[in-house]
Amino acid sequence: MSDLASKIDHTILKAETTAEDIRRICDEAKQFGFAAVCVPPVFVSLAASELDGTEVKVCTVIGFPMGYSGTESKVIEAQVAIDDGAQELDMVIHIGALLGGDDRSVKDDIEAVKQVCKRDGIVLKVILETGLLTNAQIELACDILNDVGVDFAKTSTGFNGGGASVEAVKLLRSKLNSDIRIKASGGIGTTEFAEELIAAGADRIGASKSTDLI
Repeated sequence: MSDLASKIDHTILKAETTAEDIRRICDEAKQFGFAAVCVPPVFVSLAASELDGTEVKVCTVIGFPMGYSGTESKVIEAQVAIDDGAQELDMVIHIGALLGGDDRSVKDDIEAVKQVCKRDGIVLKVILETGLLTNAQIELACDILNDVGVDFAKTSTGFNGGGASVEAVKLLRSKLNSDIRIKASGGIGTTEFAEELIAAGADRIGASKSTDLI
């Protein structure tokens, strides 16, 4: 296992994903020693079965990719994913609420999903979509994450407003509590870029081209 591989969430979230795709990325994750696979919610149970008995974690997404599902819907999504075998959840914040200055709605949304995760010891990563935010808004989001106490801040879905950047990771690292880790995701297509993001403070890399990176 390479050091880089152990920091990668091997990801497949495209609309045309098939069961065969899930089996393939699970096989690749086992072969290369990736930290996790990140799969659509409908395929969590299949991934959990394929990875049973291995150290590779099963991750899925909540409120993805727009973040504007209602909190109740996100909570149900989270519980179903956990019941299906997910060990890590990547949830998208209510981006419109953050942009509109409704900090309370953003915090309550995250807190509700965190409570579901907390019951089962599930890792919660919160996607900020940094490409849509100003630096001041990113800093505000960090304050909210610090208050709630999540496991990870994640830069991007890769579907909206650009992907990860070294600048965003550095800003996150400067504003987040030391116990909140960072996942950089979106547009990471080279080993060099992945290593730059890690050097800037990223603890985990989300990538669909994971095998190319290593």
